Formats: sequence, structure tokens, C-alpha cells
Amino acid sequence: MSTFLLASADPVAHVINHPFWISEGGWWLWSTAQSNMVITSLIMLFGGLIVAKAVATGNEGDGHARWITKSRFAHMIEVICGYLRESTVRPLLHERTDRFMPFLWTIFFFILINNLLGLVPLLDAHDIIAPGMVAEHRAFVGGTATQSIYITAALSLLAGLMINWAGLRELGPAGYLKHLTADAPIFVWPIIIPIEILGTFIKPIALSIRLFANMTAGHILVAVLLGFAADGFSNLGFIGLPVGVISSVAVIAIYFLELFVAFLQAFVFMFLTTVFISLLAHHGEHETAHDLAEAGLA
Repeated sequence: MSTFLLASADPVAHVINHPFWISEGGWWLWSTAQSNMVITSLIMLFGGLIVAKAVATGNEGDGHARWITKSRFAHMIEVICGYLRESTVRPLLHERTDRFMPFLWTIFFFILINNLLGLVPLLDAHDIIAPGMVAEHRAFVGGTATQSIYITAALSLLAGLMINWAGLRELGPAGYLKHLTADAPIFVWPIIIPIEILGTFIKPIALSIRLFANMTAGHILVAVLLGFAADGFSNLGFIGLPVGVISSVAVIAIYFLELFVAFLQAFVFMFLTTVFISLLAHHGEHETAHDLAEAGLA
């Protein structure tokens, strides 16, 4: 019951980053977000090895079975990766698709797993194992790493560097500088060039804020409804019981919605990164818009 009372008292505490190891100068040396990211990295590393082994082509003596993926989990991951590559990225990046897919797949699964970890009650389990720490806003694991603006900003910085590196590689230094003019007449360059330069920074910033805001709002809503349910069932009566029941049903519905949002936000981050990479190419924005329309994504 103490866990539910904690949710009722401070639902935000279930989502935000908590320090675990603080230096004498007040610097956070380790926090829950770092633990979550380490867990995510381990899941990706060992999960990737398992999937790679299951997807790998078998021995020639196995006949046609050598081409069949050997586990349902690996088959699911293979389908997701295939969809992202062939239906989302290839219509935009064309022959450059295979070059960027390792980065885009990594971004997608890293964000997805961190989003899903935020829905696992790790902080509640931590409070049961080490009572009192969470109440002091200290913990080793829990919360939602992608709720932290610092984490989403770091991800967006990586995306921004990749976007502009891809543009320089594709267009060359002269072509990259030329795109800042947007092929506009020279007399409007003083307006267009600053706007294009600002857009170079605004695009990754928008990625960061979008992911941060969605993870913050949705996960806090789940914690708030859990708090309502706890208050309702702990104060049984004419009002308490209906509040508890309705809140519990709402929690289940919102939880499934948050599962969808976890996938959606990982997809949106990866997809928009792909779009921004494609915009810095020789075919330009008009052909990219045409590709989006053909892919049904415009």
C-alpha cells in the first residue's frame, strides 16, 4: 500500500529522474536515467545477439528451412526492421538507405525500450526493496529516461550531427552552403539564410521537446490515475469506491494508450530524422514531398 500512497502523494516522482550518487559539490554522479539507459543498452546488446543468431541463415543441409527465422521474437523484430527500412526509410533515402539504417534502427529501439521501461514499476519495486529512498527523491533505477530533457537533447544532438554530416557528404561543402539560400533570388538571401541557419538548430530541438513532452505528460497521467485509484480504495464509501473503480479502468485504458505512444514516439523521432536527412540531398524538398506522398506519409 505504501507504493500506492507514494503515487497518490507525488505522481511526478514516478516519472522524473532521481539522483542516486551525489558528490560533495552537489553534482549528480549517477541517477535513475543512467541506470535505465544501461539496462536499455544491455537489452539491445544481448537481445540483438539473440535475434541475429535466430535470423542468420542456417546450414545448407537444412534445405529451405535454413532461410526461416528460428524464433517468434526474432521474427517480430525482423518484421519491424523490415518495415522501417523498406516502407519508411527507403522511399526517402533511396540508395543511401542501407548506409543510414544502423543508426536509424539504433535510435528507434533505444527510444522505444526506454519508453517501455518507463511503464514498468521499477521505482515502486525500488521503494519496496529500499524503503524511504524514493520519498527522499533518491533512487538507483526507475522513472522514464526519455522524460529527461537532457536525455532527449543528447539524442537530438546526435540526430542533428548525423543530419548535417549526411548533408555535407551528399552535397559537398559548396552545395551545403548553397542550400542555405533555398535557391531564392539573391536580394532575399539576408532573410532566407538566417532562417535556414535557425532551422538547422530548430529541427533537432523540436525532436527533443516533442519526445520529452509526450513522455512526461502520458506517464504522469498514468501515475495520477493510480493515485486516484489508491485514494478511492483506501477511503471506501459512497464516493471512494466508484472513484477507485473508474480510476482503475481508466488506468488500464491509458496504459494501453501509452504502450502505443511509446512505439509512436520512437517511430516519429526516427522518421523525422530520416526526413531531415532526405531534405539535404540533391533531389531537394520537392522530390522528398513527392516521395512522402507516394509512401502515404505526407
